[in-house]
Amino acid sequence: MKRGSKLLMAFACLALSGMSVVKSQVLVESVAAIVGNEVIYLSDIENRVADLKRNGDKTSVEDLRCTVLQEALISKLFLDQARIDSITVAESQVEGEVNARVNDAIRRAGSEKALEDYFHKGMVEISRDIKKALLDQEIIRQVQSKISEDLKVTPTDMKKFVSNIPKDSLPVIPAKVQISIVQLDPPNNEENKAEARQKLLDIRSQILAGKSFKVLAMLYSEDPGSASNGGELGLMMRGELEKPYADAAFSLTKNTVSKIVETKFGYHIIQLVEKNGDLINTRHILIKPKVKSDQATIAINRLDSIAAQIRKDSLKFTDAALRFSTHKDSRINGGLFVNSNPSNRDTWFTLDELNSEMFVKVRDLKVGEISDPFRTTDENGNIVFRIVKLDNEIPAHRANLKDDYENLYTAAMMNKRTKTYDDWIKKKIGITYIKISDEFKSCDFLKKGWLK
Repeated sequence: MKRGSKLLMAFACLALSGMSVVKSQVLVESVAAIVGNEVIYLSDIENRVADLKRNGDKTSVEDLRCTVLQEALISKLFLDQARIDSITVAESQVEGEVNARVNDAIRRAGSEKALEDYFHKGMVEISRDIKKALLDQEIIRQVQSKISEDLKVTPTDMKKFVSNIPKDSLPVIPAKVQISIVQLDPPNNEENKAEARQKLLDIRSQILAGKSFKVLAMLYSEDPGSASNGGELGLMMRGELEKPYADAAFSLTKNTVSKIVETKFGYHIIQLVEKNGDLINTRHILIKPKVKSDQATIAINRLDSIAAQIRKDSLKFTDAALRFSTHKDSRINGGLFVNSNPSNRDTWFTLDELNSEMFVKVRDLKVGEISDPFRTTDENGNIVFRIVKLDNEIPAHRANLKDDYENLYTAAMMNKRTKTYDDWIKKKIGITYIKISDEFKSCDFLKKGWLK
């Protein structure tokens, strides 16, 4: 039986269907099971099964019903324990997440009406069910945290954990590299930016004269993700958009067109399609500055000169990055390339995580070597020029305690938590009032102590 995040996600889906608590311990026709003071309604099981089938689950309906019931029973064991231990969660703790989940659900459905039709409920009920699901999720998390709070994995545990895994079953860790860069933006780029703005002004004038924004977006927009859809982005929350873009978009009225807006991706004009509370749907046309061949030559030659000085030891790579690089995120670290994801500021990359130009240059370098200058794109898709140095590498290998202790420790701790939860569930089943409807008695998992 899987635990952890899968358990919580499954329970969240069940709770969204509207489970509630009853004190009665007498089964009625609409009740699938009772666990302590917690009830699981038959309609919740059927709704969850139907939802899984709609999303393409190929498992038989009979097996799905058993799986969903099992997940719900385990969730209710944790919730019953929370009642015993007086563990509660204030609604204010999940209010922000509720709003985010509601907005995300509306965006995925396409509109509030589509979401209501999907769940056959009004928005008030949907919001209430999401809130209950999140509250229960947090309560379950706190109960699990209490159960596992004293768990530790010692070095001896680690050795035993790894030794019990067949060598050919240990995961293969892909090769990883640490790299540093010196980046130059195109010289005289203001001229390129002015030309991009002028092109966008001409397109905007055509729209104001009556031409279709959607058609012109398909013809001219340089956003590959939206151009084929007439520039339409779909419903998005303010926080998902660049601030200048969001500020301009939320100030528009329906079908009006913004002035030129600059973001790190380039220059945009925006048309409002729909606004729904904190969600907004816009079309946009993106134009990026174009780099001329003579500008590229100047940048390449400049980098070639910098690389030559570094190779002759007349200039340190770290000093070159600090003095010349335009890559703000790395120059302050002596050129060290860092993952741009704020939640994962790692300095190690698999080759597949690098863009194609970086991949080609890095794969042929030896540790300490510097590439020739090359043209590439930065994290925002803008044209830049770089040299790259291979600082360090770890070849592809089977996971081992020396090189992958942290990853294996996480796996060992997860394994220990799973066993702890399994043991707790078995004991909890034995001391908890549980009654299950006869129509589920054929589920195999019930033979493991659930039927009394």
